[in-house]
Amino acid sequence: MGLKADFLKHTLQFNFEAGTSRGVLTEKDTYIIRIRNHESPLVYGLGECGPLKGLSIDDRPDFEDYLRNICETFNELDLQLFKWNIPIVLSQLISNQFPSIQFGFETAMLDYINGGRRVVVENDFSKGTRSIPINGLVWMGNRDFMLRQINEKLNAGYNTIKLKIGAIDFAQECELLAYLRTNAPEQLVIRVDANGAFQPDEALDKLTQLAKYGIHSIEQPIRQGQHELMAELCRQTPIPIALDEELIGHMEYVDKFRLLKKLQPQFIILKPSLLGGMHHCDEWIETANRLGIGWWITSALESNIGLNAIAQYTARFPNPLPQGLGTGQLYQNNISSPLTIEHGFLRYNTSSDWDLQVLLDAKETVKNVIPSPDKAGG
Repeated sequence: MGLKADFLKHTLQFNFEAGTSRGVLTEKDTYIIRIRNHESPLVYGLGECGPLKGLSIDDRPDFEDYLRNICETFNELDLQLFKWNIPIVLSQLISNQFPSIQFGFETAMLDYINGGRRVVVENDFSKGTRSIPINGLVWMGNRDFMLRQINEKLNAGYNTIKLKIGAIDFAQECELLAYLRTNAPEQLVIRVDANGAFQPDEALDKLTQLAKYGIHSIEQPIRQGQHELMAELCRQTPIPIALDEELIGHMEYVDKFRLLKKLQPQFIILKPSLLGGMHHCDEWIETANRLGIGWWITSALESNIGLNAIAQYTARFPNPLPQGLGTGQLYQNNISSPLTIEHGFLRYNTSSDWDLQVLLDAKETVKNVIPSPDKAGG
């Protein structure tokens, strides 16, 4: 009997109101895919599909119906999986219009092939012997809320702090950056993320003001899709520009190359859930390296299932830059995992176990339920 796929919907609840320039987040729907062979039901791979509202190209009303249809088609194929045929299966099974489903299936398949141990990429990180430097994220909010987060991140020992900006008064945001630069160690790296909040006619002036605070980089200063304006801004900017939303929807290799060659940003930021998974990120990395563009990898509000896969993928590369992998602490009902953050580093604590109980708590509202940990050994 071949492999079977099913899924479970889980609504993640934020610990606080998470502000961005696109609005405030209090919850996020995500979908956990399970792949298993009914002849060995205790061994299963898990992956996560988590489109972001208002941003992912697969944030659409038919998402869940399409995911269900993909599972049904997968179940009819009587597949055998090998690492070499996963890209082929993905390209023929799932439309490029659903990148988060591509990522979820890709990681669930790899987890299954690796024995259903929540190991997607076996390396020093998944073995617990290597940690990944990450940035501490300061969410938007009023001045006092952001200031409290800044002090928490400094006290926690982060060497890189990223502030989301663009929602409150720009002068207040500059005051926060001045406070951070004055009260933090001189070597602290400061990143900012505008999420496309700047108007094109004001962007260069704001970048010039931000440059006074020794900013490492700014993510997506203007809204994506304005290619001529963005290319000009990347040429003139006093602060390195890192593009992330700009990459969404470019699924063909030639389109990736054409975009980066035209815009010539200083950095790109890779979010596997938004870009179609690890195979597509490989293409972005190869293209960026050819063009002399720096890069790092960021999670996109996944649960610990998706974050774990992204972290293991990130650890494949000898990239010394701090990565954006600190989102595992956002939710009050996240999936308990061996992922831990210590002094600004993410590590996989092999002495801890996965606990899927929070998923089981949702079983009354879904048809397909992942086996309980005591039966599944997960």
